[in-house]
Amino acid sequence: MSTAVDAPFRFFSLQVVRTRRLGSSLVRVSFAGEDLRHFFSDGYDQSLSLFLPHPGQTEPQVPYELGDGWWQAWRELPDDVRAVMRSYTLRSLRRDGLGRTTEIDIDFVLHTPAGPASAWASRAAAGDQVVLLGPAVADNRAIRFRPPQDTDLVLLWGDETALPAIASILESLPAGQRVRAWLEVHDPGNVQDLVTAADAEVTWLDAGASLDALREARVPAGRQPYVWIAGESGCVKSLRRHFVQERGIDRRRVTFVGYWRQGLSEEQLREQE
Repeated sequence: MSTAVDAPFRFFSLQVVRTRRLGSSLVRVSFAGEDLRHFFSDGYDQSLSLFLPHPGQTEPQVPYELGDGWWQAWRELPDDVRAVMRSYTLRSLRRDGLGRTTEIDIDFVLHTPAGPASAWASRAAAGDQVVLLGPAVADNRAIRFRPPQDTDLVLLWGDETALPAIASILESLPAGQRVRAWLEVHDPGNVQDLVTAADAEVTWLDAGASLDALREARVPAGRQPYVWIAGESGCVKSLRRHFVQERGIDRRRVTFVGYWRQGLSEEQLREQE
């Protein structure tokens, strides 16, 4: 199939191979497919676009055969036909002995009431078809975690939507790297044991408690800190102001990403772009 869109990204036709419950409202879905041999990423917060079918459809309707014209054609499809598109972060990937990607994992937060992606993930089963828009080049613009080489302290904050990225980042950091991380969860059943070789302190927070908690937190001294913040847009902006204005961290060393916005669906967010 024609998969070219906007290099270094392309479409991948994938199937579910397994699912695994991680917490009371978290589920990991593993995907495989021949197309994954063209999937490359060296990022720890790699953003992806996932296209899901509506109930009753066997595969998502995405006109990728139109090349760069797919976007407009996809938007013009009827609402009950057009594939549901949602943005996610790659949690992990596995490669064969030749370095080709064989499987990828995406973690989903299950909501009540469930949106279309949450509902899909809650019933996902082996063989279910999806389409992914992801990287064909390992170093691409959808990777945001890029600490400068002189970084001596990494500060991380994220809500449940950023948990996959922070877990991946922590796994990647070397022994001796000082890290302070805060993770905000709505459901204490989603607290996880995170693996890292770094000198890391991880604090789990109740939803809505982040700004007060960070103002009270003792942050290790660092001559060249780097901050990565991701989650709900309003909260992310408030925390960026905190680190820049109240902590005095150079704004050029603060990466902030709004994964979602309170009160708006992803479709509504795209309408505002």
